[in-house]
Amino acid sequence: MPTQRPSPQRIHVIGVTGLPEVTPGGRLGDLFVTAAGAQGDPIADGDVLVVAQKVVSKSEDRFVDLTSITPSRRAIDFAGPSGKDPRLVQLVFDQSRSVVREDRGRGILITETQHGFVCANAGIDGSNVAGDDTVLLLPEDPDRSARDLVADILALTGLKRLGVVIADTFGRPWREGHTDVAIGVAGLRPILDYRGTNDASGKVLRVTEIAVVDELAGAGELVMGKATGVPLAIVRGVSPELLTRPGNARALIRAKETDLFR
Repeated sequence: MPTQRPSPQRIHVIGVTGLPEVTPGGRLGDLFVTAAGAQGDPIADGDVLVVAQKVVSKSEDRFVDLTSITPSRRAIDFAGPSGKDPRLVQLVFDQSRSVVREDRGRGILITETQHGFVCANAGIDGSNVAGDDTVLLLPEDPDRSARDLVADILALTGLKRLGVVIADTFGRPWREGHTDVAIGVAGLRPILDYRGTNDASGKVLRVTEIAVVDELAGAGELVMGKATGVPLAIVRGVSPELLTRPGNARALIRAKETDLFR
């Protein structure tokens, strides 16, 4: 008899539609379970949910009215050459531990957020938010937000295993374009560590660590988009190994003493 070849692993990425506009206090777990079931793709055991940061921030009422912000002289001086709103600049400063890079002429600020993320404008965004003077902050603790979502959905469904990745869009040094990355994680490993294992040639891997939750965030973005009103993706078929020894997104933040680029 011919030898049967092992079946290749497959994953399916499913965009969940039909979600209403999320408002402060909205129970995302209820909304996600209802919408996924209504479109015929109920959340299943072992799924990983990729959730747009914006709906998490909206549910947690992370809105800021820029009319409440009084810019400092530093913010006004920075904003002047580019015409950037000095109130927004002040809010970026307020939400940052430090400024990593700045370009006054173009009004670009790359900062380290209070969470430790390095990104543009401390992750503050005004897109898909009603009102010219209203912007949205990142969740205060994205890992906690992810843990709460896992707990809510497991309680609602009776499932045993579930992963949640809260994703936001970041730029990257040396590469054009943006991609979604994980800023909050619960229920699964953030990194697959292959150090000490052998490659296909028998060589020992010494530095290979795969940021699998960033890969999942990017996969989810393929069906979520930026203007389609799809804030949730179900990634189905991931290896059960990912749902053992769960961690958090803080594990992805490189310590300054090992960061060669700051």
